[in-house]
Amino acid sequence: MHLEIVTPEQILISQDVDSVTLPGKTGEFQILNQHAPIISTLDKGLIKLDKTVDINDKVKSFFEETNDKLTFEIKGGVVECKDNKVIVLVD
Repeated sequence: MHLEIVTPEQILISQDVDSVTLPGKTGEFQILNQHAPIISTLDKGLIKLDKTVDINDKVKSFFEETNDKLTFEIKGGVVECKDNKVIVLVD
């Protein structure tokens, strides 16, 4: 699936990934390839990606590496998944 993580300043990621874990209002949830369409608000927390995702050096400083994940802290946002494309708008 194609993932875009967008902040007010820039697009952090725009590439194909296997999954993304997001901080929902009632807990974490994961979106996988071919997920059903969804629109959801996001709470303060971490966006988690597999470490295998190739992140541009220009935005690498926004992410933290932990064990087998890349994480990005957000204050909140919105996610839309449709037609195997996930767009995450974050603060």
